[in-house]
Amino acid sequence: MASIRARYGKLNIDFRYLNMRCRETTALEDTPQNRKKLEKVIERMEAEILLGIFDYAKYFPKSTRLKDIKETENKVNAISSKTPMFSEYCDIWFQEKEIEWRNSYKGKIRTVIRKYLIPYFGTIPIINVKKSDILGFRTSLAKVTYGISQECLSPSRINQIMIVLRMILDSAAERYDFESCYKNIKNLKQTKVEVHPFSLEQVQLILQTVRDDFKPYYTIRFFTGMRTSEIDGLRWENVNLQRREIYVREALVNGQLGGTKTYGSNRTIQMSDRVFQAFLQQKSLNHGKSEFVFCNRSGDPLDYRLVNRRIWHPLLRFLRFKTRPAYQTRHTAATLWLSAGENPEWIARQLGHSTTEMLFRVYSRYVPNITRQDGSAFEAMLNKLNQEGVAS
Repeated sequence: MASIRARYGKLNIDFRYLNMRCRETTALEDTPQNRKKLEKVIERMEAEILLGIFDYAKYFPKSTRLKDIKETENKVNAISSKTPMFSEYCDIWFQEKEIEWRNSYKGKIRTVIRKYLIPYFGTIPIINVKKSDILGFRTSLAKVTYGISQECLSPSRINQIMIVLRMILDSAAERYDFESCYKNIKNLKQTKVEVHPFSLEQVQLILQTVRDDFKPYYTIRFFTGMRTSEIDGLRWENVNLQRREIYVREALVNGQLGGTKTYGSNRTIQMSDRVFQAFLQQKSLNHGKSEFVFCNRSGDPLDYRLVNRRIWHPLLRFLRFKTRPAYQTRHTAATLWLSAGENPEWIARQLGHSTTEMLFRVYSRYVPNITRQDGSAFEAMLNKLNQEGVAS
């Protein structure tokens, strides 16, 4: 039974909730009228506690005990529902799923769980996560900032985090036989992938200016479209100079050699003559000191961060080119091939795409800017047809 006490002229409520003694101060002065008013409030509280619908924060929104009360409520709910806390289920889910993932992907999942999901959902029983919690979490992500510039998380990054949350909740719903609350929640709209390829003239200038020991490296990047992780993890055993083929089977991520980005990324790249010559030049520079095609002085694979900081970005500044990631060499290869009229299916295979869909969605809009022939081929066909009609 709750009791009313007075302290420093204000009325306090002394009651028990979840087997804990709770004492909360009100803003009411100690008067007979306020005591009667508070007695009615206590009646409602005790009824709600018995019914299991008591909301502590509703009655005492400024209480210093709200965090402890919430954690205790979650523990009690978890015991009654016989389902684990969100944080506990994350461990179960991760251990069961990690065998399906590559090491690089495991690291990404761990980061999402540790940095974003556990701090927000960790102490909530998995069965008690509500749709309102999910939407509130997504809203909170939009306010997260990072880096020196304090930029907010992009819609793309928020969607990546939400995908992990959805997988966890859907898995728990199936295991414990309850309906997943992650329904009708759509991904945030993402801006189109921005690519800023170099023109052929700019590529030539870069390759003429870059340090001699990095000419082969950037020549191969520009004319094969290999990803950074793929070229940095390329070993001589996957280079067939006799057949002029590159076998993309591995990728170097965070200093660890593993599988490629996707299974579809495993592919055979055909060498152009310029790429072939670059490999010959690199072989003379390497002198067999490492299993990796491109390595540092000690024979270890390149650290792309160091290469970007010491070679790539200083080179662009020197040439007064717009700053852009070295990954744009891949985009450049795609747009140059398209502008040259190469078969789109062949380009997709070179890049490791399973279909040409992404090729046209991301790169095709740059082709007219390179060829300067928007619609001219179609016009030429019509003119030819008209001329043939007149002649006949």
